[in-house]
Order: sequence, then C-alpha cells, then structure tokens
Amino acid sequence: MYYFPEGSKFYYSTTFAAAKVVSALSNADPAVASATAHGYSDDAEVLIKSGWDDINESVFKVDQLTADTFSLMDQDTTDVNWYPAGTGTGTAQLVSSWTEIPQILTLDNSGGDVKYGTVSPLSKRNAINVPIGLNPETLTLTIGHDPANATYKAMLKIGRARTLCAFKQVIPGGGVTYGYGYMITSERAKQSAGNANSVPVGISIQGRSISYGA
Repeated sequence: MYYFPEGSKFYYSTTFAAAKVVSALSNADPAVASATAHGYSDDAEVLIKSGWDDINESVFKVDQLTADTFSLMDQDTTDVNWYPAGTGTGTAQLVSSWTEIPQILTLDNSGGDVKYGTVSPLSKRNAINVPIGLNPETLTLTIGHDPANATYKAMLKIGRARTLCAFKQVIPGGGVTYGYGYMITSERAKQSAGNANSVPVGISIQGRSISYGA
C-alpha cells in the first residue's frame, strides 16, 4: 500500500500519565512488558523508557494482555545481541490530550538515515563503510504565522522551556508515525510577496520514530 502526505495531520502532547514501572520486558515478537496494574487498553499510545536503546524514549501502541502485562505492537526483541535479556526494564507512561499543530504548509525531515564508520585496513587499498547506526532525526514544519493563535502561543512556551513532547503524524489511509523529543517555534515570520507569512517549527526526535500501517 502506498501512502501520501497530502491531508496529513500532525499533533503534539505534553500530557503524560504517572510512570508505571516496567519490571520486565521479554525477548519476544512482539515484546511483552510486565507492569503491575498498568491500566492500559488496546491501542493505547505509551511512551517507553527502557534500558534497551532501540526502544528507549519511543512511543508505541500497546496491546493489553492482562491487568499486569501488555505488548509493544510490532516490536520484535528476539535478537538478544540488540536486546540483552533482562536489561530492558524501565517505565511506561500513557500519552493523552493530543493538540493539532495548526496551519501546516510544509513538512521536511532530515537525518534518520544510515550512519557509517569508515575502516581503512592497512592491508587494503580501498576503505570500507560499516553501518553503525542512524543519524539524529530532525523535522521542520512550516506553519502559517498567526500570532494570535492559542496553540501557536503554547508552542512558543514549550520551546522556551525545552519541554519534551510526544508527536503523532496521522496519514490518510490509516498510517500513523510517533516520535518523542523537543519542539521549538520561531517568532519571526518569513515574508514574501504572494505567499502566506510563515514560521518554522523545529522538532528533534530523541528515540526512534515508530510507524504503523492501517
């Protein structure tokens, strides 16, 4: 299935429920978290902080299994080299009260691509690149500048305070992408004849961007 950005909506949230202790996170597909009386329902959107770097500071949809367990949807942690057994414990926080970012004109992303380490063995004339991870991911939204807009004013305060936010992009056709990080909004409008005044909104993702299809 193909997805297109036209018609997308982008949301942020600074509302996180009290942290639930994740006492265990299994090596499974999907990973199962143990958290006493977590209170989550199916498809709840939950911020996970974990000893596993590839899960830490990322937002997942969850599948409620029992009163004390839930799974992280589509998250495969069976590879114990990436997810060492017994070290994925941490916390879970329910995300709620999503606020739509108004008047988005453009959305550009940078980073998130493969990062390479270059190796130049003395015995070889040609160096080689070894994939060692992913580069930091940054999103830049351009929004119409309306200094009286209440959400715009709230976004300015979030940037000044460096408040960490959860993010959600809902794509027509049922796709959704989550992230977690910082957001800062400019106060100086860009102006050019024939175009709406606009300001950039910068978002830096701290963990992974997690995507789900329809």
